[in-house]
Amino acid sequence: MSLSRRDFLKLAGLAAGSAALAACKPVFALLEGPPPDGPWNGLSFAEFRALNRLTFGARPQERLRTAQMGLEAWLEEQLHPDALPRAALRLRLRNLSTLAMSPGELRDASDALLDGVDRRRVPAELRQATLLRQVYSPAQLYETMVSFWSDHFNITTEKGDCFYLKTVDDRQVIRTHALGRFRDLLWASAHSPAMLVYLDNQANRKDAPNENYAREVMELHTLGVDGGYTQRDVMELARCLTGWTVKQHFWPGTFTFDAGQHDDDAKTVLGLEIPPSGQAEAEQVLEVLAAHPATARRLAFKLARRFIADQPPAALVERLAAVFLESGGSIPAVLRVLLRRGMVHMRPRYRRPVEFVVAALRLLEAEIGSGYAIQRALERMGQPYFGWPTPDGYPDEAAAWQGNLMPRWQFAFALARNELGGVQVDLPALAQRSGAPSLPAAVDQFCIRLLGAPLPPARRDDLLAVLSGASVSEEEALAVIVGGVLASPAFQWR
Repeated sequence: MSLSRRDFLKLAGLAAGSAALAACKPVFALLEGPPPDGPWNGLSFAEFRALNRLTFGARPQERLRTAQMGLEAWLEEQLHPDALPRAALRLRLRNLSTLAMSPGELRDASDALLDGVDRRRVPAELRQATLLRQVYSPAQLYETMVSFWSDHFNITTEKGDCFYLKTVDDRQVIRTHALGRFRDLLWASAHSPAMLVYLDNQANRKDAPNENYAREVMELHTLGVDGGYTQRDVMELARCLTGWTVKQHFWPGTFTFDAGQHDDDAKTVLGLEIPPSGQAEAEQVLEVLAAHPATARRLAFKLARRFIADQPPAALVERLAAVFLESGGSIPAVLRVLLRRGMVHMRPRYRRPVEFVVAALRLLEAEIGSGYAIQRALERMGQPYFGWPTPDGYPDEAAAWQGNLMPRWQFAFALARNELGGVQVDLPALAQRSGAPSLPAAVDQFCIRLLGAPLPPARRDDLLAVLSGASVSEEEALAVIVGGVLASPAFQWR
């Protein structure tokens, strides 16, 4: 492009301001009363908003298909991700050879450097696979739930052997059970070597008990800090978990129960008498925690917050909790009610960095060769995959993310100008595919694609007049406007 970077940024700032002043209310702000009409490919406003919330960004063809089949049918299809065509995605993942490796193979793959352990290759491939799945998978609801549970059962690849064990946890725990039963997900997580290492239970022995995992499984994974447990319950559960550890030699990186390090005395957890029974002691407590009303309320609130509003209605949370208990912790059952009863309560949610980046890549139908530049951008925005150090997972409220906008703007402008290494977008091709006969029509189509609504004609025309006066070509104009819209306040919300 002939336009200098300085001039591009100046003009893109005008585009961002136009998007902000025009409000683009269908996406980032709900008005009092009925929303304005919008060109959403046959979807109602409520359906458009729900689809936008339950995916990482619905493309025009996905909006059209949902309108044709109905949102309820779309949800049912998404709740069965194995039936969706994912051959193209598997082709994109084919060179990431560590994804299917056993723990021992992963450890061996990490010993490639002569001067020590290579802690980079395995987590780098996991991060790349996560990005590609979120961008290209047709199973969008599944990927959003994988993201949700990855936060709920947070493990950072930066601690100890988690740099390779998290790949197994992602495959066998999160992805296997993301749309199953919570009881099975909790059970798998508790037996996950990555979780045991991350929360120090591999060092939990009868003569030196470690309470870290016992505390977090109640405070974060199930009951919640106000769920009715006591410090005594934490201590007793930690005793139940003594001997739960990870093999280091034969079959390294796999779960094992070391009976010689287990406290065999009787215990009491949450008022439940636990007779000596080895590994089964903690498993008995897990069953209680998975079916506890406090767990149901905590998970109901977190799901409603993620998909509905930062402060979801109490009545909706109670209904979701009841469905959770009635269904035996069925995640699909809760999601069905969440959509049917929650749509009317949806409020704007600020895009976290991953949601912002993946939405931009999906909606512009980017071709990702190397994800290195994207991963670096996510680091600058504060949300690298599997990088949150504490077990509470990445924050889920707008306030945590609204103070670091510069990296978002830089990403938006680099993406629009094809200056993001290893990533390509073809804006003229997208404009042509939309059938827009002119530059003003193309601008409308890009705003509908990215924001759900066009700019008011007068503001659009004023912006194009400024670009024309700057002797900007049509291709440059599209890049300016797309970069500006991505950087605008409107695109930060969904």
